[in-house]
Amino acid sequence: MIEEISHNKKKFGYILRYKKKFGVNFLTPKNLSHQVGFIKHKTKHLIKPHKHYKNIRKIEYTSEVLIMLSGKLRVDFYSDKEKYLFSKIIKKNDIIILNSGGHGFKVIETVEMIEVKQGPYNTKFDKKVFDNINDDVVKIK
Repeated sequence: MIEEISHNKKKFGYILRYKKKFGVNFLTPKNLSHQVGFIKHKTKHLIKPHKHYKNIRKIEYTSEVLIMLSGKLRVDFYSDKEKYLFSKIIKKNDIIILNSGGHGFKVIETVEMIEVKQGPYNTKFDKKVFDNINDDVVKIK
């Protein structure tokens, strides 16, 4: 299941909750800069050797993918003007792709997660931290 995260017609990202079925199952829309799939094969299945072609791609926004291994995480979403908008809860086995707007996190239950983003990553030019933390009233969508 793919849940599109949007607010006032702006797409902030996607939450991927998937069934572990056999084969190669891509979960994301084909136009995203991160392509995420779930792959499951039986013992002795052969994946043919292959290579990928060099392609030049224009990346306009650093996006990130969080793969939840365990725990529960509240994801807070912010407008481009750094105003709190709403929150979502993600948990074990969920995958979230954040590709627009601002975001922050609050750990609800101890989490283990993997983060993937485009690189090379430059902390000086790829990220702005702001102080508009909303930990009082949370609107969970």
